Order: sequence, then C-alpha cells, then structure tokens
Amino acid sequence: MDFMVFQYPMISVQACLDGVLLGILFALIAYGMALQWGVMNIINIAQGDLVILGGYIAYFMYLYGIHPAWGVIVAPVVMYFVGIAIYKLVINKVVDRDLFISILATFGISILFMQLMNFAFGADVVLANSDYGTTMLFNNNVVLPNSKIFSAFISILFAICLVIYMKKSKLGRAIRATAQNARAAKILGVDTEKVYAATFGINAALCGVAGALISITFTIHPYMGLPYTIRSFMIVIVAGLGNLPGVAMSGMGLGVFEEFADYILGTEFRIGSVFLLLVLILVYRRFKLSRKREYLK
Repeated sequence: MDFMVFQYPMISVQACLDGVLLGILFALIAYGMALQWGVMNIINIAQGDLVILGGYIAYFMYLYGIHPAWGVIVAPVVMYFVGIAIYKLVINKVVDRDLFISILATFGISILFMQLMNFAFGADVVLANSDYGTTMLFNNNVVLPNSKIFSAFISILFAICLVIYMKKSKLGRAIRATAQNARAAKILGVDTEKVYAATFGINAALCGVAGALISITFTIHPYMGLPYTIRSFMIVIVAGLGNLPGVAMSGMGLGVFEEFADYILGTEFRIGSVFLLLVLILVYRRFKLSRKREYLK
C-alpha cells in the first residue's frame, strides 16, 4: 500500500478535489435512479448501460468532427426517447409487479444493451477528446483536468434545471403527486401511465447527459455500465429517495472515497473497493433494521 497520500498534504488535496468533481457526476446519475425508483418503485439495473449509451452518442459526434461537449444537448434528447421506448416495450408490463420482477426485467435490458453496444460500436476502449486542458492550483501542485470541472458544472446545471422543472411544471407536479400516492393521483385525474413513461424518459435523459460527460472525462466501452449502476444504487440507499441534497453529498463522498482508494490501494482495486463498500453498507443497513425490529417487539 502507498501511504504517501497521508504524508504529503497536496496529494490529499488532489484526491479530495478530484473526488468531489467526480462525485457530482455520480450524483446526477443517482438522482435519475432515485427519481424513477421513488415514482415507479423500480430498481433499474440497466442504469449504467443507459449512461454508456449516452457516452457513445457524444463519442460518435466527436468522430464526425463535432465537439463532444455538444453531446450534453444531443444525448439527453436521444436518450429521452430511448427511455420512452424501453418503458413502452418492457417497463410498463412490470411497473405494478413485484420489485424482484422489475430487477430481473431491467437486468435483461442491461445484458441486451451491452451486447447491442458491443455489436454496434465494438469492444475497444474509447475517449472523446475535448482538448480542454488543465487547471493548475497551489503552485502547480494540484492538477485538475478542465473536462472534470466542465462535467461538474454541467451536472449541477442540469440538476438545478430538473428541480425547477419538477416544482414549476404541470408534469413535474404530477410526477411528485404520483410518487407520494399513485392511487390517489389517479383518482384525481393524473394520467399515471404518462407520468411513468415521462419519469423513465427523464431518467434516461439524465443518463445521457452523464454519459456524454463521462465520454469527455474518462474512457468508455460497452461492458462498463455495471459499476455506474452500483454507484447509483449505493448513493440512493445511503441518501434515501427524494433527498436531493443527500444524493449530492453521498455522491461526493463516494467520489472522494474512490480517489483515496485509488491512491492507497492502486487503480486495479478501485472498482473492487466500491463493491466492498456496497456490501458493508448493505450489511450495516440490515443490522440496523434487525435492531429496529427487536426494539419494536
């Protein structure tokens, strides 16, 4: 293990800043999962694959000479309709079923998407080069890629826009009403079918934005969606449904954890540390619930 991160303060500052910028992007993906989970009671295992598909949209714009930053506008539009199509074809058949059925259905969608992306785009690791350069801080001891700063800024911008839309628009109010009580909303005239479709489409659009930003900042390939699903799931279960500040804080906390794990354990153990953290959180939550049940007895 390399403990230089504790011996040299600037390395810790580098890890913290990288982690916060990365965590903001994680939080955007998790907010989409929290939204559709809270409204539809569906855990979307294909969340990460929607992210990667959004990344490929930006990457192919880059291949055809269009700056990949434009992907943050094009990808969510395309992914919104992809989300609507997935809902119409699959999700609407399981939305009122047991939660485990939805997990199986979205797991099948995840496998299908991985294979389709592999067939369409190939298995090579790709990057949409933004040429944004870097920002030097603290006498050039801390180096931040401008692509990460750009990704964090766009993630915050889209999150703010979504919050305003959910509070001010008619559809946004219908989504919030359905999340609180779907049966009562339906009695009051809310078209819950339309709400569910729009919610899944919005979630896919957020994944499209995040995917475009990831293709600029990191590399993508067809089989790397699962870690983003795991990260989103972990952020949501820590923060809770409908808790946007909690999602933001959990996302940044996870980003900082990953960066320190990268420095201390090495890059090859980075994703493994995320999976281990998820196991520990689930074990802790189960222990906490069992203690609560014993107390109620």
